[in-house]
Amino acid sequence: MVDIEKFVEAAVAEDVGRGDLFARIAETRYVRAYILAKSDGVFAGRAYIEVLAKRFGLELTWNVKDSESFKKGEKLVMIAGENRTLLSLERTILDMALHASSIATLTARYVEKLEGTGVKLLDTRKTRPLLRNFEKYAVRCGGGINHRMGLDDCLMLKDTHLATIEDLHAFMRQARMRIPFTAKIEIECETLESAKQAMEAGADIVMCDNMDIETTKEVVAYRNAHYPHILLEASGNVALDTIREIAETGVDAISSGSIVHQAQWIDLSMKMDV
Repeated sequence: MVDIEKFVEAAVAEDVGRGDLFARIAETRYVRAYILAKSDGVFAGRAYIEVLAKRFGLELTWNVKDSESFKKGEKLVMIAGENRTLLSLERTILDMALHASSIATLTARYVEKLEGTGVKLLDTRKTRPLLRNFEKYAVRCGGGINHRMGLDDCLMLKDTHLATIEDLHAFMRQARMRIPFTAKIEIECETLESAKQAMEAGADIVMCDNMDIETTKEVVAYRNAHYPHILLEASGNVALDTIREIAETGVDAISSGSIVHQAQWIDLSMKMDV
């Protein structure tokens, strides 16, 4: 909650600056408004908007919860309060709802493609600076699952890391002694041979990075036969028209940065209820 409060304060400060010029002129009056859906989608942002409303004395009456679908033409939330406050916060409220709901909406489309496979959809660290918590919250609202939040909750060895490691087995022994007991180690692999080496070295998770379908199937078969406890994650070339085929290889999870950075904004607007 503290992070949300700080985020809300910073977002408002960015837009209002030294003060809304309209608020210098307008007479105080009690007004009502609502957010109107001008396209279909999956809602996210309520958790943040509620903190903002409490901080600035606005009253909210919700018609939608985080993670719920909505249709074009629906009034998503009714907002009441002092006119100068409400109008000063209009853009901040809308931007939170738009940004989060757009990510949640695209994420839900990906999750729908995985229905019945048992494969989890993961996000990545490809988030906008200072917006990671917000964007990963939006992914959860869309039905996705967060991958690591940062460098401190899972040790991932990517190709750039591996290029600096001379003895992977020795490195892994050191890692097990120095990272938290509960932290997992994931190793990025681009070939069947590198995946075998990662499993033999003791990886908890092997990422099949940019592998073609046939190679991924070979990795799955090898894992199933020799290291059934190891989790497999597929990443790279993930799109709405490819994710189902990737899932059917037998991996445990598929990660995609596109659910965040390719999310196109849906259409929401605020209207005065007069």
